[in-house]
Amino acid sequence: MKILLAEDEAQLNRVLTVAMQKSGYDVDSVFNGQEAVDAVKKHPYDVIIMDIMMPVKNGLDAVKEIRSTGDKTYIMMLTAKSEIDDKVTGLDVGADDYLTKPFSLKELLARLRSKERRSEDYNSTQELNYDNLKLDLNSQELSSNNSISLSKQETGLMRYFLLNPGKAISTEELFNHVWKNEDESEDVVWVYISFLRSKLASIGANVQISGEKGGEFCLERA
Repeated sequence: MKILLAEDEAQLNRVLTVAMQKSGYDVDSVFNGQEAVDAVKKHPYDVIIMDIMMPVKNGLDAVKEIRSTGDKTYIMMLTAKSEIDDKVTGLDVGADDYLTKPFSLKELLARLRSKERRSEDYNSTQELNYDNLKLDLNSQELSSNNSISLSKQETGLMRYFLLNPGKAISTEELFNHVWKNEDESEDVVWVYISFLRSKLASIGANVQISGEKGGEFCLERA
């Protein structure tokens, strides 16, 4: 999983980053809420870990801004406050979970493993939209001016793009999210990108997938 950590305490930021990296996670770390918002605009994440008390922009305002863009990434709040009101406020602005400081690394890593196990069930909405494009996950149908059926892999790839519109996503990230545990090479990503480009054109969608083989790809308005 790719994780964004927003924590202004330098030592704690480093400890958490190293611990998650040693557990096999890809971690980007920032030190205030505005940096977190800027990072989310540019890159896709599976989990965002957000401290509440931070300079420039606090964690609550950062989460509110991230959610206002339609971003559905799983967000875990970190707070030194144990009052119920702070926890409720965090959940109300769009957080999915919280940890109260001080917490153990074991508990944080256990929650990340739990999130990883159920990642296929998260974002359980069965319909995703962007501009004039709609993806029905139940029927595996992509529609715009008309509609077309998708394969399982095409649906998985299109789903990830629609969860992260406007963001540059590497070939490796796409491969790990759609073809994990399958005996394929990363070259398969380019093949399915080509399939989706043809299908987007055939249904008259106002969006396109930009990028070149082996590089980064982005779903954007045409």
